[in-house]
Amino acid sequence: MPARLGDNSYGKSRVRLFRVTRDGERHDVSDLTVDVAFDGRFEAVHLEGDNAVCLPTDTMRNTVYALAKQHPVEPVEGFAQTLIEHFLRASSEAEQVRIRIAKHGWARIAAGGEPHPHSFVRASGERRMAWVSGDRETVRFEAGVEDVEVLKTTRSAFEGYIRDEYTTLPETKDRIYATVVSARWGYEREPVDFDAAFDAVRGALLATFAGHDSKSVQQTLFAMGSAALDAVPEVSEIRLSLPNRHHLLFDIGRFGLENQNEVFVPTSEPYGLIEATVVRD
Repeated sequence: MPARLGDNSYGKSRVRLFRVTRDGERHDVSDLTVDVAFDGRFEAVHLEGDNAVCLPTDTMRNTVYALAKQHPVEPVEGFAQTLIEHFLRASSEAEQVRIRIAKHGWARIAAGGEPHPHSFVRASGERRMAWVSGDRETVRFEAGVEDVEVLKTTRSAFEGYIRDEYTTLPETKDRIYATVVSARWGYEREPVDFDAAFDAVRGALLATFAGHDSKSVQQTLFAMGSAALDAVPEVSEIRLSLPNRHHLLFDIGRFGLENQNEVFVPTSEPYGLIEATVVRD
């Protein structure tokens, strides 16, 4: 049967990199997971088994470590760009290189009332993300966060929705609102300071979640995205994913007790999932 090669790419995934930057007694750590992908003219590898234009993925892995020795790995967007520029020189057939970096958090241990200069404790499961792609003319930057667990105990409601014969959910003017924020935003132009831009977007998302009088997850999502666009003019759009981690009131009336919005059962599945992109007008 006739066949042709469609879209294809190859690369190295989940390269784990831990970099220590030493400045006397003070050390900083960068804990990264790096993915590398090549898009390009690799038909001969697939169709003929000719590897003459194939840079081994093992070499990609080694390159990550070698360049981490020679170049700063933060901001992660800058390190991604360094990798892209190197790989485009190394592979004449690569038309585009895509780098994804997840940064895993570590916080300094408090010792004697001060942050310790070289001892750390694992932070939350939150990850700072960077997606950088580049060809021989342009580089495109996206940033984001994943697995940011947040919760508010009030100022969240859900009422006035469609009711049919299968609806059992009671309306509420005051509920727990818990979610795990994942966000990905694009820059229409490169910011002067990637770290400052990231901090501003993340701060706007969290401050809006905390302060917003929520009538629905959807309404709060839009408010959070709008705040992120206001915080950083270089951001062109932001995609948000907010699973609704339900906390259900437990029936303690059968024990002769009144549950005044105090005792809940957290549930992980199933959950509502609200996703949308907020675009600069």
